[in-house]
Parts: sequence; structure tokens; C-alpha cells
Amino acid sequence: MDNLMSQAVDLMIAGMGFVFAFLVVLVFATMFMSKIITRLTPPEPATPARTSRAPSSAPASVDPDTAEAIKKAVAQFRARHKK
Repeated sequence: MDNLMSQAVDLMIAGMGFVFAFLVVLVFATMFMSKIITRLTPPEPATPARTSRAPSSAPASVDPDTAEAIKKAVAQFRARHKK
């Protein structure tokens, strides 16, 4: 029974050592790939480029009743979500 327990402990230590070694290799491989990618890609611009807005497909004029309903809905939303 003692021999079986000794083998089990040896197997457990070997397995844990293998997993630890694999994780260490994985961390270094990830760091190495990150350094390669940062060297190969161009730096991002400091400010994002402005894009022009697409023309709206909405009609130029809005019905006064619709405009009033929108105004009330926005006011109600803002009243409920005040910080």
C-alpha cells in the first residue's frame, strides 16, 4: 500500500510540474507574440479621424404633433434618469 501511495504522490507532483511548466511557456509565448505584433503594426493615430455623417433619410419637416410628442418623451426620459 505504501508503494502505491508513493507512486500516486510522484504522479501528482509530475502532473503539477508539467502544468506549471506549460503555463510558464504559455505566458512567455504570449508576451513574445505581443511584442512582435506591436512592432509590426503601425501606431494608432492620436485622434480618431472625423467621418462625415450620412444624410438622413427622414423627411425635412416633422409634423408639429410628432415634434411635441418627441419633446415630451425626451423630457420624461431625462426626468427619470437624472443622476
